[in-house]
Amino acid sequence: MTSEPLQPLPSKEELLLHVGQLKKELNAVLLAHYYTVPEIQQAADVVGDSLALARSAEKTGADVIVFAGVYFMAETAKILNPDKLVLVPDEYAGCPLADSCSPEEFRQFRLQHPGAVAVSYINSSAEIKALSDIICTSSNAERIIRSIPTEQKIIFGPDRNLGGYLMKKLQREMVLWQGYCYVHEAFSEEYILDACRLHPHALLIAHPECREEVLRHAAFVGSTQALLDFTASSDASAFIVATEPGILFEMQKRSPLKEFIPAPKDLQNPRSVCKQMKQNTLEKLVQCMQNRKPEIVLPEKLRIAALKPIRRMLDLSA
Repeated sequence: MTSEPLQPLPSKEELLLHVGQLKKELNAVLLAHYYTVPEIQQAADVVGDSLALARSAEKTGADVIVFAGVYFMAETAKILNPDKLVLVPDEYAGCPLADSCSPEEFRQFRLQHPGAVAVSYINSSAEIKALSDIICTSSNAERIIRSIPTEQKIIFGPDRNLGGYLMKKLQREMVLWQGYCYVHEAFSEEYILDACRLHPHALLIAHPECREEVLRHAAFVGSTQALLDFTASSDASAFIVATEPGILFEMQKRSPLKEFIPAPKDLQNPRSVCKQMKQNTLEKLVQCMQNRKPEIVLPEKLRIAALKPIRRMLDLSA
């Protein structure tokens, strides 16, 4: 008995073509975060940070939203678009920062600080958003905090490093939830300084989710989008980039003559990678569009509660 010959796996080009065909069939828009793999970014209609993708989700006229990122991002798209089909390539592409803040613990945290306004980073679950007064991203966090009266007590979560950065920059006391992004927390002063000595011609730029010991050495600190814009407009020819290295694909595309060096995690790991973002692949993307699943489904009561603080963020960021 002879076995069936193995079928060759589709090439990247074939998968990209298939994604394009499925988008037309579904009248779908593909949104992808800068931290996804390059081929996902190539396939996307919109590539951006959390704020840009939330705005795109809000304004799209497509019937289907396919969200290549992590789970909370697709939840946000569903909160803004209850009547659209929202799909994800991998339902297990979560966010450990978001998962570290449970609704019950956050509810108790709020009760310990009566009267405080709860500002929650968009890197949080729908349940945490529903328990919050206003949402922010790293792009608009300063504007959001500045909009709150100085005498008003603020709870900020779940990222303590972003919260600490805002406290120092804005000279504003806040009560911080003690969560962190494992990708940015991994950058240490020791290895960052080693990289700076190894590449003395390069500017260190960093995301505010990094630890303060790293941020103090950075020539520029900003959100994912701000880092990208800075490298495009700067006269510098080289950059050490202390954030998830997926952004280097777009940086290199915009500035092909400049050098981009991922900040090292340690001696064995020359970069600090978000494993969950990398779970988005072209194969999973094709499969989810063909099968119309995994689909994001939220209880309507939860969606409405989470929509209010998201809407406040978008109105303040207009």
